[in-house]
Amino acid sequence: MDDPRTLLLHGQWFRQLPFSVQDSLLALGRSRTLAAGQCLFQRGDAPCGLYAVLEGAMRVGAVSPEGKEALLTLVESPHWFGEISLFDGQPRTHDAYAEGTTRLLWIPQAPLLDWLAREPGHWRDLALLMSHKLRWVFVALEQQSLLAAAPRLAHRLLQIAEGYGERDVAQWHLQISQEQLALMLSLSRQTINQILRNLEQSGVVRLGYGEVEIVDAPRLRALAAHPG
Repeated sequence: MDDPRTLLLHGQWFRQLPFSVQDSLLALGRSRTLAAGQCLFQRGDAPCGLYAVLEGAMRVGAVSPEGKEALLTLVESPHWFGEISLFDGQPRTHDAYAEGTTRLLWIPQAPLLDWLAREPGHWRDLALLMSHKLRWVFVALEQQSLLAAAPRLAHRLLQIAEGYGERDVAQWHLQISQEQLALMLSLSRQTINQILRNLEQSGVVRLGYGEVEIVDAPRLRALAAHPG
């Protein structure tokens, strides 16, 4: 089992932090392991700190009173999450559940705030983490409005493979189901299935149970760049 620093150094945000900040975050951190389907926090819960995914994935989204699910993203290693409530002290905005057995680095809220009170200059480091997420949200909103279903799906597959710009090496074998993609993109599962089948027949992807393998990234990028 790799140590947290080794895993987190694969992420651009953590890798670009000063060594002293990396050391401080790791010293404050505690290891947590969640079973598949276990809840970490729900919308409306009080802030509990900052998290990084070391192994596995977290399902972040919400469920309406009518039972309709909105899946925002699957958070995988080496991503950090939970920083919004660190800044404003307000309740959690979404639910977070373990997609499978998941290992996290947890930095509790109180000691993290104490450290930032002693070292206020490091608030900017945390702000850079949040600003990266905000940029991604703006891109996703733009795609929702401007892109047809096929290029929107192509773009999201590439984003997942590249860790939304955070992962230093792309992972072309994606552990994600068609249902999850449908929830992320607000499309029907039938639409997702048809697009993926067309891509498979064209040799762009290879489909398996609960997984999509990108075998021709340049052609997928060409599709993602075509708005219609």
